[in-house]
Amino acid sequence: MERLPRPVDDAPTVGARPTGSAVAGSLGFWPAAFRIFDLTLGQMLWSRRTLFMALVVGAPVVLAVGLRLLLAMDMLTIEGSIRGRSIVLSGPAVFGVMIWAFYLRFTVPVLGVFYGTALIADEVEDRTLTYLFTRPIARSAVLLGKYLAFLACTGLVVLPSVVLVYFLVVPMLGGNVGASFPALLTDVALLGLGLGVYGAVFALVGTVLRRPLLTGLLFIFGWEPVAVFIPGYLRRFTVAYYLQSLVPHVMPQDSTMGLLQTVLSVFQEPPPAWVCVAWLLGIWLSALVLAGLSVGRREYVLEQ
Repeated sequence: MERLPRPVDDAPTVGARPTGSAVAGSLGFWPAAFRIFDLTLGQMLWSRRTLFMALVVGAPVVLAVGLRLLLAMDMLTIEGSIRGRSIVLSGPAVFGVMIWAFYLRFTVPVLGVFYGTALIADEVEDRTLTYLFTRPIARSAVLLGKYLAFLACTGLVVLPSVVLVYFLVVPMLGGNVGASFPALLTDVALLGLGLGVYGAVFALVGTVLRRPLLTGLLFIFGWEPVAVFIPGYLRRFTVAYYLQSLVPHVMPQDSTMGLLQTVLSVFQEPPPAWVCVAWLLGIWLSALVLAGLSVGRREYVLEQ
């Protein structure tokens, strides 16, 4: 695989700035970012993390296939009762539950942690950060290029999984694929927004902390699940609150949604959709800018 040229001096401290003729021949910010993107994308697609990601996003597909088989053999009926009312879930409603439970609650934050925290931390651990930061390119361009590669890599694996689940689940129980297709586009946009925000937040964590993965896992499996269930303002300091508050707006709104509304009752009186989107975009941009500033100013000491 093509690599950036190796510098002459492999100093353990990465803090030197290129000067003189090196600066004169430096790449611009965006050409450098796309150069790093090109180098990183192939590495990500063929890494062990991508195999893990394929297993994670494959679980909803396997479940969807199982549901179709059970329904085809008349071994399962998606119906029940809640609070004395009869509930029969449609295909689009089941798809909405899977988007919320499998993708937004688990897949998106987990991939954000495992990929986002590794953007810089992996280079430090592998002692390859010197080869990047001694080149005549901006450090923030290195981070942005690797972040864009993360978005492309996760999108290439997650989105096909979502589409497969959609076409497996929605036609169940007479669901109309054409009528619910706009909801699919909204769900895909929501997943993309979630990957972008979580990736940016944990990219910032990876540039600031020495052991970012543990902090990230504590955030998504410790802080966020607790904070969103506590009444008050704590939930506003989580990504999950704003991201999952958008789910009722993108699920099909029909008479079979009673069960879904009960499952999502923790998000009673969610903020308006435009407020959620504005907060998510603000978190996204702020985290990226702060990550760029952090990686540009910090001196990384590589372990011997």
